[in-house]
Amino acid sequence: MSDSNLTKNALAASMKKLMEERAFEKISVSDICNDCGINRKSFYYHFRDKYDLVNWIFYVGFVTETNLHDYESPWDWLSDICHYFYSEKKFYRAALKIEGQNSFRDYLVEMLQPVMNFFLQDVLPEEEETFYTKFVEDALLTSFTRWLSGGYAVTRGQELDADEYLEHLRQTVERLSVIR
Repeated sequence: MSDSNLTKNALAASMKKLMEERAFEKISVSDICNDCGINRKSFYYHFRDKYDLVNWIFYVGFVTETNLHDYESPWDWLSDICHYFYSEKKFYRAALKIEGQNSFRDYLVEMLQPVMNFFLQDVLPEEEETFYTKFVEDALLTSFTRWLSGGYAVTRGQELDADEYLEHLRQTVERLSVIR
C-alpha cells in the first residue's frame, strides 16, 4: 500500500473512531490529526476538509467496490449498500446526521443519482423521470437515516438488521405498487 493510502486510511480510521465518541461538529481537523499522529499539512494535502474525508470513506468503502452492470436488479444493489451501511452502522448513523454544504447526505444523493437513473431508466415515463428519480432518492435517504438510527425498531431496543430492513422495504414497495 502506498504511503498516500496509508495516510488516508489512518485519517479515516481516526475519523470513524472520533465520530463514535462525539458529534461531527465537535471534531476538528486537529483532533483527527492528533488522534492518528499525522500533521495538519498532510491532512490538507489529501482532503479539503473533514467533510471530504467522510465522503472519501464512503467512496473507497462502497462506490469503488461496486459496478452497476454487475447487478441483475436494483434489489441486489440495495442489498449490498444496506449490508455495507449496517457493517459500519455507528459511522453511517453519525454521517447521515451531518448537515450543511458538502455533507455526507448531499454526497450520497449525488452518488444515488446515476444508480437511480440506471435502474429506473426503462420504468419511468421520460417526461417525469426527474421527479420520480428525486422522489426515490429522497425516500431512500430518509429511510436509510431512520433505519440506521433505530427508528424502525420492531420492539423497543431491537433494531432491524440489513436483511430485515430490506424485507420490509421490499414489502412496502410491493404493497404500494397495487394501490391505484
